[in-house]
Amino acid sequence: QVQLVESGGGLVQPGGSLRLSCAVSVSRFSLDYYSYGWFRQAIGKQREKVSCISSGDNNPEYVDSVKGRFTTSRDDAKKMVYLQMNNLKPEDTAVYYCAAGVRVGCYYGMDWWGNGTLVSVSS
Repeated sequence: QVQLVESGGGLVQPGGSLRLSCAVSVSRFSLDYYSYGWFRQAIGKQREKVSCISSGDNNPEYVDSVKGRFTTSRDDAKKMVYLQMNNLKPEDTAVYYCAAGVRVGCYYGMDWWGNGTLVSVSS
């Protein structure tokens, strides 16, 4: 059983930065037993996978549009998963969700989801 709570969204100007946090509560296994993905959904668009930290020691993966700007990380001691977003663009505006799953990798049918946090990038 996994509980996920996102925070850190808000309004930011283009070129600015935000750090999204996902507080993870696990009842049985250690934090790194699961894979963690960040997804986003803009108005009128399909949900998009932004990043993934797979179970195990795989390096994080990113969608091409955020490579070099976004960084995801997992802190086992603090039981947190982060998405650091730099050089934000208006097209990054979306509701961002963190998700966890028992399978290796990240996928749209992940097992647990947070409720989302809104990121608005506008001047």
